[in-house]
Parts: sequence; C-alpha cells; structure tokens
Amino acid sequence: MKRFAIRVILHILFIMLLSIGSCLLYQKQLWFSTTICIILLITIGVHLYRMQFKQINLLRRLTDGLRYNDMMQTFHPPFKNKIMNEWAEELSESLKDFRGKLLAEEIKHQYYENLLNKVDTAVLVADRAGHIEWMNQAAITHLGQISQLPEVLLNASAANDIPIIRIEQNSTVLEMAISYTKFAAQGKEQQIISLKNIHSVLERNEMEAWQKLIRVLTHEIMNSITPIISLSETLSERGIPKQLGEKEYSIILQAMQTIHRRSKGLLEFVENYRRLTRIPAPVRTKVSIAELCMDLKKLFPEEYIHFEIPSSEMNLYIDRAQIEQVLINLLKNAREACGKQSDKYIQVEIAISPAGNKILTVSDNGEGILPDVLDKIFVPFFTTKTTGSGIGLSLCKQIMTLHEGSINVKSELGKGSRFILTFPKYVDP
Repeated sequence: MKRFAIRVILHILFIMLLSIGSCLLYQKQLWFSTTICIILLITIGVHLYRMQFKQINLLRRLTDGLRYNDMMQTFHPPFKNKIMNEWAEELSESLKDFRGKLLAEEIKHQYYENLLNKVDTAVLVADRAGHIEWMNQAAITHLGQISQLPEVLLNASAANDIPIIRIEQNSTVLEMAISYTKFAAQGKEQQIISLKNIHSVLERNEMEAWQKLIRVLTHEIMNSITPIISLSETLSERGIPKQLGEKEYSIILQAMQTIHRRSKGLLEFVENYRRLTRIPAPVRTKVSIAELCMDLKKLFPEEYIHFEIPSSEMNLYIDRAQIEQVLINLLKNAREACGKQSDKYIQVEIAISPAGNKILTVSDNGEGILPDVLDKIFVPFFTTKTTGSGIGLSLCKQIMTLHEGSINVKSELGKGSRFILTFPKYVDP
C-alpha cells in the first residue's frame, strides 16, 4: 500500500506544480506552454480519478456481493501493482472463506429445520407480543397456519406455571403439555414454545389399561360362571326326586332358575367385556362419503334425520364396517335423545378442516347430556340408560383411536348434542 500512497502523493504534487506553472505561464502570456500545462494537468487529474474510481468500484462490488449474497465473485486489481494484486487476492480469499462459512451455516440451518419438522412435538418461536415468527410442521398440523399465538397460549406464557393446557382447534380438543424458553436475540426478547399432544398418548394408555383389566376379568369370571350355568341347567332338566314335597320342589326350582338367570346375565356382562378387547385392527379402504351416507339413509329413513351428502367426490380412508357401526351407534343414541321432542331434528354433515382433516358430525336437538357426566360417557360400562350396556360409545372411541382419529362431544342441556368425528388427512397408500 505504500507504493500506492506514493503514487497518489506524486499525482497531487504534479497537479499542484502544473497548476502553479499554468498560472505563471498565463501571466507571462506564453499561451502554448500554458496550453501544454493545462493538458498535462487534465491528464494527471483524469488518471488520478480513474485510480480512485477503480478502487471504489472494487469496494462497491464487494459490498454488493455481501448485500445480495453473491459470494461467487473474484476480484482483480484495478491496475498492475504488487500491493494491489495482494489486496485483490486477499479480498477473493476472504470472500471465499465467508462463502464457505455461509454454506456451512445454511446446511446446519436446513438440518435443524428438517429435524424439527420431523418430530411430533409442536415448536413455535414468538416475540413478546405473541407474533409467531416460525413454527414447525407439527405446530401447523395442530394449530393451523396462524400468525398470532392463541389466547390460551399467551395466558399460559404470562403465568409461566401452567404445565398442561387445552386447545380447541378445528372442533377438536387437544390436551397439550407446554414448556417455554425465553431468550434475547439482537436486543429483542423472544420465546421458544414447545407443545406435546398428550391426549392421544393418554387415550392409548387408557385403552391398554382397560384391555388388560378386561382380559383378567374375562378369564376369571368365565371360569367361574360356566360350571354354574351347566349345573343349574342339569338340575332343572333332571327335576326333583319323588319323595320331596311340592313346596320343596318349588323352592329348589326357583333357586335354580334364579342361579341360571343371574349366571346368564353375568355371562352377557362378560361377553360385553370381551367385545371391547376383540376389536380387530381396521382394514382400511377408500370409501366414498356420499355412498356411506346413502347406505345409512336406508337404515334410518326417518324424515327428521338429514344427511348432508357432499356434492363433490370426497373419500375417507377407513374400515367401512367399523366406521359404519360408529355412525349407527351415534344415530341410535341421537334418535333416543330426541324421543320426547315434538320437532325432532338430527343432522349428519361432513367438513374439511384447514389442516386437511375430514370432520364428520352427528347433531341432534334432544335432551342433551348432563355436564357432570359429559366427561364419563366414553368410559366402558358407564351409562345413564336403564337398559343400556354402556359399551356403545366406548366402542366408538376405540374404533376412532384405532383409525388414528378422535371423537369429541359438545352438549347443552335441553338443546341437544353434537358428536364430532375427526379423521386424519387422507394419504393414498
């Protein structure tokens, strides 16, 4: 750089000397010499300008490359000079190193983004006001493509001591474990929010616990009840010896009939247990929703039962027999709930959520469900009916769980109930 500085100084000195010389020659009216001095002055000034312009142009190319992320440039010296050659090479090498670091950071960014998009935990990055700056694919699936945190998340963030929250999204209630990590970036306070959907995990664990219990009960009770039934039937068929009186015979017969009746009832109770544990894995096929609704309409021809059949071709990837049984159970329950209504109304409709899930609802204007028992209706053998077994809705729940879907209910006493079946987004296998 010293040589370049010397050249600049020499140019400035020549400009000064030529300027003074031109003035002196002009005063002495030596026009030719004055003209020569002026031409030399202009030439040296232009040369100095070009030197500076080439340098500025070189720096401008560097700043443009940094601004527009163009890291493929190479730099050449503005003029032949050892120092300038070294400077241009250093700029090129620095840009090359910077390009390598940017590429490594981009690869790392893509790696972490793909990794976060593969996990089933919803991850969001939001600022203090709740504006979402980034969210992974699991968060989009659970919450939809939103730009602002839902109010329940904002409240949980402010409280900072709520481990589990309930989010209602697309007519589905999600129970989610939540955690927050706050950090500051570029002087701006931000937070990383992770949401883990524990609803499906709890349902799966609950179903497995029930199945284990039912297997034990089935084994023990069946071993006890079968010989009792056999014995009671044998005694009833053989009758009573002649030496017994009519009164004794009547008492023993009534006892045997009672044993038989209670044993048979207990056997039916156990059979209901066994039904819950023998639900086969669904054999899924592509089923037309319109055809499914038309077949159900034949089973439920009542005028007050309305099916909103989609005009376009919509399909579900399901085990048709199992889902048909779910809908039959729900429609029977709805018909019973509307039994005392003068203007009965039941509706079956289908919709698509923003996340692409199919949502099928069965609504009625019946008596509704008591708030105290609303969270118990899917528990096996829980029923409010005098003649019910309490396994219908439990079967519906297990079938929906096996389909990786969900069933939820909304009910208002005196106004009716609405059962919501949510099916996962259809993917052609």
